[in-house]
Parts: sequence; structure tokens; C-alpha cells
Amino acid sequence: MKSRASHTEAELPGGASRPGALPGSLSDELRAELIAFRRDLHMHPELGNQEFRTTAAIKARLERAGLEPKVLPSGTGLICDVGEWDGVTPMLALRADIDALPIPDTKAGVSYRSTVPDRAHACGHDVHTTAVLGAGLVLTELDRQGLLPHPVRLLFQPAEEVLPGGAADAIESGVLDGVGRILGVHCDPKVDVGKIGLRIGAITSACDRLEVTLDGPGGHTARPHLTTDLVTAAARVAVDVPALLARRVDARAGLVLTWGRLETGHAPNVIPQHAELSGTVRCLDLKAWREAPDLVHAAIDEVAGMHRAKTVINYIRGVPPVVNDAESIGLLDAAMTARRGSYAIEDTEQSLGGEDFSWYLEHVPGAMARLGVRTPGDTRGLDLHRGDFDVDEEAITVGVELFTASALLEGNRS
Repeated sequence: MKSRASHTEAELPGGASRPGALPGSLSDELRAELIAFRRDLHMHPELGNQEFRTTAAIKARLERAGLEPKVLPSGTGLICDVGEWDGVTPMLALRADIDALPIPDTKAGVSYRSTVPDRAHACGHDVHTTAVLGAGLVLTELDRQGLLPHPVRLLFQPAEEVLPGGAADAIESGVLDGVGRILGVHCDPKVDVGKIGLRIGAITSACDRLEVTLDGPGGHTARPHLTTDLVTAAARVAVDVPALLARRVDARAGLVLTWGRLETGHAPNVIPQHAELSGTVRCLDLKAWREAPDLVHAAIDEVAGMHRAKTVINYIRGVPPVVNDAESIGLLDAAMTARRGSYAIEDTEQSLGGEDFSWYLEHVPGAMARLGVRTPGDTRGLDLHRGDFDVDEEAITVGVELFTASALLEGNRS
């Protein structure tokens, strides 16, 4: 069974019947400008809620195009409407996330390597941002020509990497007021550039953060029977709790606890008094995600209790799965078919990655596509959240084409 709606080129809304039939192609000059813009962002990555330079750069370019961007109340991120809204017709929103990751950029041989120590755009947010910016510039020109069916909102969101995600604050500030549908993309290094991956339903997973502290009286390693052997207790929690959860939740729910940090002890002959573990809880199923905190608490207390360790558990709610609306996937399918043909679309699987785009879909229908960024024939096997992550910059053009075609087709369908 297909995981997306399929459209033949003859079925395209808005009268488009073949690749390239829609207006809004990118000039060579704009392509070059957008690549330069992305490289500038890549060289100056900023963490969530600290994206002041990034926000200023986006704002300045939109103002040069004659638009009126509005910075979000948090001081970073912004929205900008292209075209005049009539106050009635729901707008299409195009969303980009603008923050970077707290990891070093380890790429070699590129001029645009990060200039900020231990900061890198290792998830492709610079590409997302540039694609939405480019779409805004193209749509602005189409609006001046009277070719934009109805207004589009550009949304540049901060702090996607900061649980529970900057989307929640953006929504509270009113970014969805007047919006009837929202679209986004996420870079995928497993998909060749020039293609997108689509899926109806859940395309990402829920993601929460977990912090656990274990405490005991401490003691001498010669007499572990007289105290709480905290190192063993921490090791058993790290190993046994994920295994226990796997037997208490339907395997189809995909509930996975993975530890990223375990820290305890200072000397080889001293049993410590304190240990810390932290990690993530990811889940494919919405119902299981809602039950996860109670299940995780019970499993940790059970295992730690067997070793007489006292526990303090901080379960930090993150994001639910991104659940793509079928009609929105149909729109993305039609848009990509109009631009590049149906060969440029492939089905994609649900991943265990989390994305705060999911919060928007709690309020309005929408969808996220996977944007291919791998150069065909590249065998390096790059992945997201790695210091050597990079993209084929043709993906920027593909993203702009996808967004602009979606805006034109959505307007004609309204």
C-alpha cells in the first residue's frame, strides 16, 4: 500500500499538466544568492533562542524585497506575510526552523565551515531557512505580477532543538492566526537531491527527555554489602530499564529508551553517593507516548529499588509525532509533480526522530516532506546531528520550487 497520495500529471490542480508548467522558476542570480545566504548562516550557527544574527539577516533580506517581517516576542524568529490577507481566506504557512546544534563542525575542505566553536548547523536548518526565504522572494515577485492566488505566511521559528520546542511559544504568540494549512521540509541525507520523501500519517516519533539521579550512603569498595552499590545500581538501570519497557509495551508502539549520559564516582576504591543518567524516550505511537511517563517511572523505581538506591526522576515532555494530513501530502505530491515530475517523489518511512513541527499540526492541518540532500552516488553515509554533516546545495532550489508550487496550487484549489 502506498504511504502517500499519488497524482498523475493530468490530475494536477490549477491547470498544470506537465513539469515546469507553473510560474516562479528561480533565476541563476537568485540561486547563487541563496547558496551564499545559506553558507553565511552555516558559518555563524546560533543555538535555540539565541538566533539574533540569523533573525536579523532574514529580516533584512525580506525588507529589501519590500516586505514587512515581524520579529516574534521572544526576540528571535519572525513571521512575514506575502500578499495582502483579506481577513477571511485561510493562509498557507511555510515553516522553517533557524537554530543550530551544540556540536563542533568537523568538515574539512569547505570555505563555509562554522566559525563558532562547538556550534554547527548539523541538522540542515540553514537549508530549511534558506528555502523558505527563497520561496518568499519568488512569491513576492509573483504577487507583484498578480500571479499569487492568495497570501502566504513565512514562519521562521527559533529553538526547534530545545525541548519541548520553540513551536509552542510561536503558536502562543499568534503565528497561526489566519493560517489554514502549514507545510515544512526536513533534510534527509538518505534521499538523493532532486527528490522528496512523502508519507501520510506519522512521519516522525514522539521524543521526550529523561533525567535520573540515584543516591545512596556511599562506602568502601571492600564492603559493598554494607552500603548501596551505586555503580552497579546505575548500570542495572541503564541496562534493565530499556529491556523491561520492551516487555511492558506493545512492540508495535516503538517505545525506546536510549541513554546518552551516565556519570558517577571519582575514585576506584570509593563507592559513590550519587549517580546521574540522562537520555531520550522515543515512541512511534501517540497512545503509548501518553502512557510513557508512568511506565518509565515504574520501571526505574523497580530496578533501582532492587539495589536499594533512592531515585529522583525528571521526565521532561518533548514533542508528539508529526502526523501528516492526507490532503496536505496530496498538495506536496502535486507540487513536486508539477515542478519535476512524479519520478522525483518517493515514499518514506516513519523515523524515530522528533520534530516540534508536530505542535502546529495540533492546531491546523499540514505536512512535512523529507528533502533529499545527498549527491547521487555519494557513499559516505552522512547522517544528521554529526559534525561532518553537509548537503548538496541544489536542495535549496528544490525546496524553493516545492514551496512556491504548493502556494500556487493551494491558492487555485481554495
